[in-house]
Amino acid sequence: MLRTIGAVLLAAGLAAPVSAHHSFAMFDTTKPVTIDGIVTSFEWTNPHAYIEVDVPDAKRGQTHWSIELGSPSILMRAGWKFNILKKGDRITAVISPLRNGEPGSLLNRLTLADGRVLMNGGPGPATPPVAATIPAPVQP
Repeated sequence: MLRTIGAVLLAAGLAAPVSAHHSFAMFDTTKPVTIDGIVTSFEWTNPHAYIEVDVPDAKRGQTHWSIELGSPSILMRAGWKFNILKKGDRITAVISPLRNGEPGSLLNRLTLADGRVLMNGGPGPATPPVAATIPAPVQP
């Protein structure tokens, strides 16, 4: 009986790390960068959506960036739609670049050509919480 319980606990302990989500530690969130370019594709996929962008580069002519976003369900809550970006669209993105210097990133904020701004997740900064009023106790 003790062996069975031990085996179940061991299996449960090993299963937790397998289901964990990957880390965003590969992105440098302390040094945001702004890029302006042309969308080459928009991938509305789970677990993360991606935007592929060609950005003019003085040294190379252009650099191809891959921008990681949140999941489609999170993006939809922030106003995104599966068809909001099309090949050829001009965008400006504030990103957290890869720490290794490669042209990959995590999206912070996206500005579309028409001026609309989309965040990578929730609906932008939360409003300050309203102070709760605690009613006075009722006297018998």
